[in-house]
Amino acid sequence: QVQLVESGGGLVQPGGSLRLSCAASRIIFSDYTMGWYRQAPGKQRELVADITSGGRTNYAVSVKGRFTISRDNTKNTVLLQMNSLNPEDTSVYYCNANLQSSTLRYWGQGTQVTVSS
Repeated sequence: QVQLVESGGGLVQPGGSLRLSCAASRIIFSDYTMGWYRQAPGKQRELVADITSGGRTNYAVSVKGRFTISRDNTKNTVLLQMNSLNPEDTSVYYCNANLQSSTLRYWGQGTQVTVSS
């Protein structure tokens, strides 16, 4: 059974930083584009950033320049470094694995990020 396990969420003050981590198991990690999505209460889930196995990245306009996604194909992990956080970044953040050239995808259980003073 495929597992995506997120960690690193929490409470941070505006302007602060957090780093999210997602560990994947039971998939051929290099076959998957890895991504982070988020969903705030009453809103649709939205893409934050994703990264192909070759390292090509894509960011939502709202986080470009503040967030950085990276992956380690030897450790089956994907990271999201989040800087200059603001209250609008408050959401549950989900790790996603999308099999390249396919609609097959897996989700983690989500980790809460709260930005508040």
